[in-house]
Amino acid sequence: MKLQCDVEVVNRMLPTFGMKSRGKGTRAVLSIGKHLDKTTQRSNIYLMICTAKDRAGSKYKLKGNIEKFFTWFVEEGKATVRLKEPAVDICLSKADSNSLKNFLSAARLADRGSDTSSLPLSTLTPVRARDVEQPKKKLAIISKKDYPLTSNFPHSLEQLQVSYCKLSRVDMRMLSLKALRKLDLSNNHIKKLPATIGDLSCLSELILHNNHLEAFSEALCLSTLQRTLQHLDLSQNRLQTLPAQFCQLRELVNLKLDDNALLCLPFHIGRLSKLRFLSAAHNQLTVLPGDFRKLSLENLDLFGNPFIQPNPLDHKMQLTFPLPLQELASRAVANLRIPYGPHLIPAHLCRDLKIAKTCDCGRICISFYIKTAVSMNLHQVSHTVVLVDDMGGTDAPVEQHFCSLSCFSEFLDNSLQRGTR
Repeated sequence: MKLQCDVEVVNRMLPTFGMKSRGKGTRAVLSIGKHLDKTTQRSNIYLMICTAKDRAGSKYKLKGNIEKFFTWFVEEGKATVRLKEPAVDICLSKADSNSLKNFLSAARLADRGSDTSSLPLSTLTPVRARDVEQPKKKLAIISKKDYPLTSNFPHSLEQLQVSYCKLSRVDMRMLSLKALRKLDLSNNHIKKLPATIGDLSCLSELILHNNHLEAFSEALCLSTLQRTLQHLDLSQNRLQTLPAQFCQLRELVNLKLDDNALLCLPFHIGRLSKLRFLSAAHNQLTVLPGDFRKLSLENLDLFGNPFIQPNPLDHKMQLTFPLPLQELASRAVANLRIPYGPHLIPAHLCRDLKIAKTCDCGRICISFYIKTAVSMNLHQVSHTVVLVDDMGGTDAPVEQHFCSLSCFSEFLDNSLQRGTR
């Protein structure tokens, strides 16, 4: 029976001499096994603790020698074993909780003098240096020659950077790193992201700068990344669109989309209520979605996009008279906030309702509307704005939808009145 964890051996006599323990554990391997007692020439069950400084290990007799177990925090991977002789407390921490429970059970059996055949004993031998190293939290690989082909990535990694390695896909070994918080795969040749990236339940930062990505899948937007992802860098790829579900990533604080081929931003981008930094410079954006007005940013960069010059008279008429029954029913569902789902109505109607447009009057329209673009000063949504063009402008066109001719006419009248003042 072996256990890897942090260990501190505290001498209970220290306070008698006015001394304190260090209060910090050292990475160690604990083993329970047989050892020949040279004085009695008998084999007894011992606990051996091996550290980086003492790889040969220190041994403590177990049979009838455990005064007490302290297991209040065993679910957190912590416990203390109090020995009678010597008068020490063996403080364990940063252990796997299940492994710790099994180890303590074996120690109890050894203390009671149980039949050794029922104990999962180990050979008490010195450990290898790598077994007692502190768990590796960070790893950076920035050269193809350093990329591990035969060995696995350390399972304790919280930050992993693999850049300039010409990866064409995400290595599945990375996706088993359950403690990973930051994954940097910038400057590779990755074309597609596996949906299983969404299984990295601690991932808060994903950097995919300068790859060959052509899509960001719906599956990723609907994964556990919804609850964890705060920083996403998709700059310098080949993206033309982002899925409507992209706005489910509601924990996003920093989003980088520069130097792609994006034709539009997600329709419901305003739902990213925690977003504070947005850069989408050098794309193919001609107009911003109406939901853009709901953002509250600290920094915004939309430089180098071919924005149109908005003209209220230049509009798209997508209305029929009278409105189709499906449109009227869909509007009623949206305006009255009636619950719906694929178990009640066809899936394609659910998709239509999810991208419903809000008219200037506050009512909802679905597939039939009048659309135009109006100019908006970007300082309305961001404290700092990078100039939109070389002329020093900070205005950009934003889509506006109207549910009826009367709403559009009222908008035109107001626009003309402002223009004549």
